[in-house]
Amino acid sequence: MAPLFRPGTDSVLRAVIALALGVPAVALAGLLLLARNPLGRGSFTPREQPLPFDHRHHVGDEGIPCGYCHEGAWRSPVAGVPPTQRCLGCHAQVWNGSARLEPVRASGFDGTALPWNRVHALPDYVWFSHQIHVNKGVGCVTCHGRVDTMPAVQQVAPLTMGWCLDCHRDPTPWLRPVSEVANLTWHPPGDPRETGRAVQAALGVSPRTDCNTCHF
Repeated sequence: MAPLFRPGTDSVLRAVIALALGVPAVALAGLLLLARNPLGRGSFTPREQPLPFDHRHHVGDEGIPCGYCHEGAWRSPVAGVPPTQRCLGCHAQVWNGSARLEPVRASGFDGTALPWNRVHALPDYVWFSHQIHVNKGVGCVTCHGRVDTMPAVQQVAPLTMGWCLDCHRDPTPWLRPVSEVANLTWHPPGDPRETGRAVQAALGVSPRTDCNTCHF
């Protein structure tokens, strides 16, 4: 009677089992690595917008402060984008005939908001408040980088849970006087930690690290 299985069947079976278990494991590991990689997070990639808005000109050349356009950062969880009428406050007089600004004028006339593409996006299961951070001395540049040097804004901070926790566990190197929160070129006069400790004491900064701080 001929053998039921040919020689080498065990080896084939072992290879099939190894592939069945290994491929999902490798795929999962790859996805986890990608999520922690700048490529997977979309970092350092300028985000295209529906019309060219150059922060180098508006912030760097004209000196428009962060809070003028993103006033929500000081009083709510969301920084927000400026309404079209705020853009037209200047551009009704400046470059008011430019073809590049036609979408702005159209938005102002029909009331349809400009479809800006979000650059810094956290997962839906993460709660983050701009208000608490800027009012406790965390500078805009800490998370958003030098937007005054960016023709198109890009994400420069990883915004991962580990990155946030590192700051919550030891915030002193990143803290600054509230008056300098929107100053993108400000540097502490001496040791950043000494400045941070003074700000921490003055503002009562005591970051939480329990899970329900950001996930609830």
